[in-house]
Amino acid sequence: MIQTQTVYNAEKFQNAEQMWFWFLYSKSVRNGFVHNNICGTKRICELVDVETLITKLYLSGKITDEQLSVMKKFGDKRRAPHQYIWHENHAADQWKRAMDTINDAARARGWIE
Repeated sequence: MIQTQTVYNAEKFQNAEQMWFWFLYSKSVRNGFVHNNICGTKRICELVDVETLITKLYLSGKITDEQLSVMKKFGDKRRAPHQYIWHENHAADQWKRAMDTINDAARARGWIE
């Protein structure tokens, strides 16, 4: 018999940036994750849900190659690009556009407060 889990006590994300950083961090330590989630906050969605959302947004053209590249580059640095740092200015614009798109899509799914 398969048990279904309820997400009544699951915590929503504050914004798309928080969700993106959680996703990248969780993917990097996925092999070491405790499946009953003893060591972390229970989230409203699974890693595969976020991956599917990002993939759908990319394939539909709502997120560009450049935006995805910026998201990965700065996600690995665990920070957003800063608009006032000259060489990060363009990346900051691409980051903001991507996060706005993801925020709208994730909010529609009920993942963001």
